[in-house]
Amino acid sequence: MERGTILVVDDEPNISDLVELYLRRDGYRVVNVGLPDIDGLEVCKRVRQTSQIPVIFLTARDTEIDRVLGLELGADDYVTKPFSPAELVARVKAVLRRAEGGPAAEIVQVGGVTIDMGRREVRVRGEPAAFTTKEFDLLKFLAEQPGLALSRQQILDGVWGFDWFGDVRTVDVHIAQVRKKVDDAVQIDTVRGVGYRLDAN
Repeated sequence: MERGTILVVDDEPNISDLVELYLRRDGYRVVNVGLPDIDGLEVCKRVRQTSQIPVIFLTARDTEIDRVLGLELGADDYVTKPFSPAELVARVKAVLRRAEGGPAAEIVQVGGVTIDMGRREVRVRGEPAAFTTKEFDLLKFLAEQPGLALSRQQILDGVWGFDWFGDVRTVDVHIAQVRKKVDDAVQIDTVRGVGYRLDAN
């Protein structure tokens, strides 16, 4: 039985074929398309204007600034070439697990922010706000533990999962994005030497 459909956007046929082989082997339907006359960052930016589907970057750009930019534009994960196809499949599974999460008929109010867990929607002072899958999960995780100082590793484990491979600085990038979107409707404090804390007041 097919697990779902993965769209692979790449201008290197060899890479697309390899990714397709491993994803199909794991039960996914794969659709390959070439990159248009823009780069992957711009593609992600345009996708995020209308959709919150999970996005994973697979790229030769491996500098910190490229990773940060990709995550800021809304990517859920960032894999650099050369890469392990098996690891890529594991990351795809992890991202989809987090995106699909079980429905929860619960609404959490923190400050001027309303988080609808079941509909996976966020309202800031009553107005709908666009959150990526990861940004939503991060805000939800913090809101479920108001007033507690959480380390970056605790946040990684709780939001990205124990099977996530990556740098703890990913947390900092996503915290910055969430802060921008909630503005001052709720306070997310930096706890020096520890991590972050969502102000319960």
